[in-house]
Amino acid sequence: MDISGIVSAVIIGLVIGALGRLVLPGRQNVGLLWTLVVGIVAALVGTAIAGAVGVADTRGIDWIELAIQVALAAVGVGILDGAKARGRSERRR
Repeated sequence: MDISGIVSAVIIGLVIGALGRLVLPGRQNVGLLWTLVVGIVAALVGTAIAGAVGVADTRGIDWIELAIQVALAAVGVGILDGAKARGRSERRR
């Protein structure tokens, strides 16, 4: 992967991660770095799922693929937020 591929993966990861956070209600205590990581992973896994199902063969913006990626990012951010909340409550004991 060349530098432009890495830069575009980071940008797409930020966008997908941010959209995933927007989908979830309330405030999430997940930092920017974790949002980026979740977004990049969700973008890659979502693209693979869309390709395997056969919905990634459109011209322009593939809305189904984007919906899959955002849903995966929302799940990832939710899991991280739950894990952080559980860690904070265990430290208080």
